[in-house]
Amino acid sequence: MRVLAAAALLAVLAVLVGCGSEPAAEEPTEEPAGLDPAEFSSEVTNPWFPLEPGTRWTYRETTEDGEKVLVVVTATSVTREIANGVTARVVRDTVTLDGEIIEDTLDWYAQDADGTVWYVGEDTAEFEDGELANRDGSFEAGVDGAEAGVIMPATPEVGMKYQQEYYRGEAEDRGEVLAFGQRARVPAGEYDGLLQTADTTPLEPDVLEHKFYAEGVGLVLTVDKESAGREELLSVTKVSPAEARSAGTAPLGTPY
Repeated sequence: MRVLAAAALLAVLAVLVGCGSEPAAEEPTEEPAGLDPAEFSSEVTNPWFPLEPGTRWTYRETTEDGEKVLVVVTATSVTREIANGVTARVVRDTVTLDGEIIEDTLDWYAQDADGTVWYVGEDTAEFEDGELANRDGSFEAGVDGAEAGVIMPATPEVGMKYQQEYYRGEAEDRGEVLAFGQRARVPAGEYDGLLQTADTTPLEPDVLEHKFYAEGVGLVLTVDKESAGREELLSVTKVSPAEARSAGTAPLGTPY
C-alpha cells in the first residue's frame, strides 16, 4: 500500500478496530480529507466488492411492511471526478415497487492502491406517485464537510470497524466485520465462505443490518435485524455497453 492511502485508511480504522461490541467513534478522523487522488482508481476489483462495468445485480427486498420491491444495481461504464479529486466508478441503484421507481441513486466508489474500496458519495432521490419527494442522504466527499469512508477493507478482519460515509446529519453509516465462513441460500443460489458484516448509523440507532458477501460476487444477502426484512440476490448478469453507459447518465427517476 502506498504511504498516503495507507495513512488515510489507518486513520479511519485506528479508533474503530478491535473494539468488540463498543460503539464506533462519534466523529470520523480528519485524515480521509487528505486522500491523494493519485492513489485511487475507478477500477474496483476487491473480491468482496467487485464492480466490473456492465455487471448487474438484481435483488428482491421484503420491506418491514411486507412489500416486495425490486432492487437493480448496475456497475456502469461511467466515471465521475469527485470534489475531493478522486475519480470514482458510478453505480446505479434503482428500487421499484410494482414497476414504479420509488428510489434511485448514483453511488460513487473508488479503490485505493491496496485494494480497499472507498465510498466517496451518492446522489439519491426518493419518489412518491412519480414525483420527487426528497434527496435526503445525498453527499459528496469534499463538499460541505462531507468525508469519504471505507465500504470494504482490502483485507477484512473480524472485529474491524470503519466509518462508511460521513456527512453530518445526513449520511453517517458505519460497518463492522462480524465473521467469515458463513452460508446463505438465496434465489440466485447457495453460497458458502461468506463474509458477514453489520451496518449501523447513529442517525437511526435502532437500525441494524447484517450483510453477507461472496468472493467474486459481492453482496448476496442483507437481513434487517429489527424488522426481519430481507434483501436477497436474484441474479448476476451482464448488460450491453450502451446500457452500462446509460445507467450512469440517465436522470434519476427515469428508465435507462
